[in-house]
Amino acid sequence: MSDERARELADVEAGAVVCTLCPLAETRTRVVFGVGDPAADLMLVGEAPGYHEDQQGEPFVGAAGKLLDRLLGEIGLRRAEVYIANVLKCRPPNNRNPAPAEIEACSGYLRRQLALIDPRVVLTLGNFATRLLLKRDVGISRLRGQVYPWWNRHLVPTLHPAAVLRGGSGLMEQVRADFALAQQALAEKAAVADPAAEQLGLFE
Repeated sequence: MSDERARELADVEAGAVVCTLCPLAETRTRVVFGVGDPAADLMLVGEAPGYHEDQQGEPFVGAAGKLLDRLLGEIGLRRAEVYIANVLKCRPPNNRNPAPAEIEACSGYLRRQLALIDPRVVLTLGNFATRLLLKRDVGISRLRGQVYPWWNRHLVPTLHPAAVLRGGSGLMEQVRADFALAQQALAEKAAVADPAAEQLGLFE
């Protein structure tokens, strides 16, 4: 099953690599599709690639990525044991916020990733991923700190690692608490979802 998932993910990635659905195709260096275990129980969803990610083609490889690896290590996980993706697969110029039309154009790729990987817990990093998946127009500071039931899975919103790096020790303690919530959710028995039945309606 894992090999089959990996092949299907590779097919989706092949489509993303040549995608021209939005103007970011004209300014990107590389498409940043996702990385990790295709059968991961935990999937992390960030916002969009930054400069280093755009250069290397892998999400969270700069300073925010180092912090993310550290936070995963604190709950006993390595990057290779989870799956990491972003809402957008291409870097917005000057790291500006994703535009609504870009999110809409790119959402099909994330939908397929979620359906194929079928994680038991989704950890959203920052406002854009959280608002897209939870469909709540509320800031991350008000949504974080709890576990939400979501498509027969658990969803845990937390701060984006880049915001934590800018915000100091207080934010670090908040994000650590959220990662601990994700760890607890992973330990719980959750209903097994049927990704084939959900993929057409996922977060629409």
